[in-house]
Amino acid sequence: MRCAIRRCSYLRLVETGFLAANLCVFLLFPPQSVSGQTQQTDWTDQEKPIVQQLRGLRQVPDDQRAQVTKDLALAIRRLPASAHKLSLANGLANLSTEGDFAHDTLQEVAATLAAALGERPLLEENGQTAISYIELAQRVRYEHVQASLDSPQFAAAMSKLVADDRRRDQADFTLQDLEGKPWTLRSLCGKVVLVNFWATWCPPCRKGMPDLEALYQQFAKQGFLVLAISDEDKSKVQPFIAQNPVTYPILLDPGRKVNELFQVSGIPKSFIYNRDGNLVAESIDMRTRKQFLELLAQAGLH
Repeated sequence: MRCAIRRCSYLRLVETGFLAANLCVFLLFPPQSVSGQTQQTDWTDQEKPIVQQLRGLRQVPDDQRAQVTKDLALAIRRLPASAHKLSLANGLANLSTEGDFAHDTLQEVAATLAAALGERPLLEENGQTAISYIELAQRVRYEHVQASLDSPQFAAAMSKLVADDRRRDQADFTLQDLEGKPWTLRSLCGKVVLVNFWATWCPPCRKGMPDLEALYQQFAKQGFLVLAISDEDKSKVQPFIAQNPVTYPILLDPGRKVNELFQVSGIPKSFIYNRDGNLVAESIDMRTRKQFLELLAQAGLH
C-alpha cells in the first residue's frame, strides 16, 4: 500500500514424519505422516520430559516462561542428532515468540533450531523450502537474533521473507466487517493501520486481544486503526466477539484471499503501515502492549 503511488491456512506442513503446525496449534501431539494418517511417535526416555514440558509451556506463568524456554532450548541442543530433535527444536521455536520472553531466550531457541538443521538438513518439498528454515529465518529477520547456518535452504528462506515483505508493502484489499461495512486498506492513507490476522480458536490471538483494544483506545484519536482479519465464518466470529467485545473493526476473509495475499502461514500475525501507507513493522506472533508500543513507534505513534 502506498498513497497516490501504489494501489494499495492456517497451513499445516509436514517435516520428517512430524506434524509441524504453526503458532496456534498445540504442538507435539500425535504427528501425521505425509499421507495424513496419525502415527505414534516413539520418544526416547531423554526426549519424553522435553515433550511434556513443551505440551505444557503455554500454561507456565509469563514471569517463569522465559527461563523454562531457555532451559528447554539447551536440553534439546544436548540431544543426539535425529528427526525427533529437529521436531522438538521446531516446536519450541513456534512457542517461543508468544509474548515478551527476552532477546537472550530467543537467541538460545534460534541457536538450537540452527544446530538441529545443521545436523540434519532437510530437502525441498515439492520445490518449496522446508518450513523449519522459514521458522529460523523469521526469527533472524523479525526477532533480530543471530543464526549460524551455512545452508542454501536457509538463504532461500531469508530471500523469500524479503520478497514477501515487498508484496505486503504494496498490498491492497477490501473486506467487510461484522456489520457489512467494507474496509479498503488503500483508502486509509493518513492513518496508522495495524492489520492483525487472528482466529477465535487461537490461544495467543485471544490472549493478545485486550492489549490491541487498549492500544486502539489509546491512539484512535491520533488516527490509529486496527483491522483484525479472521478467515472463519461469521457464524463463528460474531458470537465470539459478542462474548469478548472489542471496538476495533473485525473483518471477515472466509475465502482466505487476503491471508494468501499476505502469505500468512501462522497466526497471530500483525503488519503496521505508517500514514504514508508504507509497511514499517510486523510481528510473527502475539505481542504484549509494551512490544506493540515499540512497533507503533516506528510508524510515528508515541
